[in-house]
Amino acid sequence: MWKWIGALDRSLRGEQTRSSTLLAALLLPVAGAVGSVGLMLRAGHRNDSRILLALFAIWVLSPFVALVLANLISTRWSAFTRATLHCVMLILTVGSLAIYGNMVSTPTGSKLAVPFLVVPLGSWLLITIVIPMAAILGSPQKMIYQRVAVSV
Repeated sequence: MWKWIGALDRSLRGEQTRSSTLLAALLLPVAGAVGSVGLMLRAGHRNDSRILLALFAIWVLSPFVALVLANLISTRWSAFTRATLHCVMLILTVGSLAIYGNMVSTPTGSKLAVPFLVVPLGSWLLITIVIPMAAILGSPQKMIYQRVAVSV
């Protein structure tokens, strides 16, 4: 994990990152997606409705699919925005797996569906707020405005 954080630091400073960092950026959301769906299936194994389980699986997978797609199109983004994307990937993967793993260990009779509905919603909110904000704050136009304001 420290190696990945060091790579994010180098990325923020504008240095070139190795291909292993790019591979980790793709593997992290894939591992989070596989783990999240696995924990969702383990929690919902008593449910007889296969359609409901499939809909839950699609909903749980959706933020991770968005992160992978964002990572694929992020080649032209600023280093700050890409680093923010990678931080969001790390936070969402670890957070989702922690919350889902905690819910699987709850006693029978508990309402297990709530976190599998709320966590993807929170993930989507985090993605749609943080990534565009980082793009605005890290844009070259913003840097020009800051330099002009400082020099005046």
